[in-house]
Amino acid sequence: MEVKIINRSHHALPAYETPASAGMDLRANIDAPITLQSSDNVIVPTGLFIELPIGYEAQVRPRSGLAAKNGITVLNSPGTIDADYRGEIKVILINHGKQAFTINDGERIAQMVIAKHERVDWNESNQLEESARGTGGFGSTGK
Repeated sequence: MEVKIINRSHHALPAYETPASAGMDLRANIDAPITLQSSDNVIVPTGLFIELPIGYEAQVRPRSGLAAKNGITVLNSPGTIDADYRGEIKVILINHGKQAFTINDGERIAQMVIAKHERVDWNESNQLEESARGTGGFGSTGK
């Protein structure tokens, strides 16, 4: 599928790193390094603008290496970019680590997955069909 993109950064377009990759890395597009203290969050611009077809979304997700090594993750994970949004893609990062972390220009800060989604028409009812799980909530399906 083709997606229109405007790249106002000085970095390459997001790309799949391997043939089986689901996500493409997003890079920070900043004029100066940003130091993210423990427990702080920041909105990091990417310089990218996209036009998705209706029925698709872009999901912004954490990079596992940043999360595992530094405690850096996407605060609203996954962040959703709707098909009608035309603004700059920005990533909300939070530092769950114990040490300050510095974000540099061009650093891979998150990944983006393009996904198809459905829309529903609600069928309001007074009763739902029974299921094996029933009303069992958090932790009810395992030990």
